[in-house]
Amino acid sequence: MTVQDPGPRPSSFDIETATRENDTYRTVAWTGRYLQVTLMSIGPGDSIGLEVHHETDQFLRVDSGRGRCVMGASEDDLDFEQEVSDGWSIQVPAGTWHDVVNTGDEPLRLYAVYAPVHHAQGIVQQTKADADRDEESGADEPPEWTVQPGAGVPDEHAG
Repeated sequence: MTVQDPGPRPSSFDIETATRENDTYRTVAWTGRYLQVTLMSIGPGDSIGLEVHHETDQFLRVDSGRGRCVMGASEDDLDFEQEVSDGWSIQVPAGTWHDVVNTGDEPLRLYAVYAPVHHAQGIVQQTKADADRDEESGADEPPEWTVQPGAGVPDEHAG
């Protein structure tokens, strides 16, 4: 199933099928002015990478695979840990360090909802390395027409 991000226009698609069939690290499926939906596939033994979004709340839902999420007040204080699998949701408050690690032997497939918008409209990143490169080069910036918070505190990544 192919999903195209139409930007801030009405859209609908079978998110469960799209998530389960997604084989990219991240595909932006829909971008609104205030909210964004991405599909993700994390390989066995891989992770999203420990990070914090100071001004972005996230909702993630696992549609297949097994993993472990960790969260906490700092990268050295991850006092929340939960095993997750099909049907589990993960809520990440803004300013919370977090990571999701694939602990299974098949891809961990999930979707994420960001508020505010966090990525470039429609961007497809085959691998985490592609996502890291796009972030460093500025190719993965939210569109100018999205509503962003005022403080502009940049995201942080561990390590």
